[in-house]
Amino acid sequence: MAAALTHLGAKGEANMVDVGDKEETTRTAIAEGFVSMRPETLKMILDGDAKKGDVLGTARIAGIMAAKKTHELIPLCHPLLLTKVSVDIEPDTALPGLRVTALARVTGKTGVEMEALTAASVACLTIYDMAKAADRAMVISGIRLVEKTGGKSGDYKAGA
Repeated sequence: MAAALTHLGAKGEANMVDVGDKEETTRTAIAEGFVSMRPETLKMILDGDAKKGDVLGTARIAGIMAAKKTHELIPLCHPLLLTKVSVDIEPDTALPGLRVTALARVTGKTGVEMEALTAASVACLTIYDMAKAADRAMVISGIRLVEKTGGKSGDYKAGA
């Protein structure tokens, strides 16, 4: 049997989940995404030759800022006092392109999956924006939750 959707009321109306009675625990989520591009675009980014500047540094900051604003972007998300957000960007010559990994952590009453997913998504979008003059055919893909720990629903690891 499928789990009930927590953001829907009895009549199907959208609702913000009441987390008031939930226990505060440390919760962590890791999300990832990929930006595929031409090999010469990847080289340009890694060499620091993009016209708009430091692609990787800008994308990292954009992802962190996005995680902090998730509740402003996703209508039913709670505002959270995040204790940690990190965005790592690594080259993947097999794509070719970049792999973005975002981590979000909080000690609170609700999870941080949406914050990690938002950070990864916005970092990927920023990479696209920063390098689109050189390669409009870049593809953003594979945005997904890789892992989450803490909370009532327990731990989750993709593929496990």
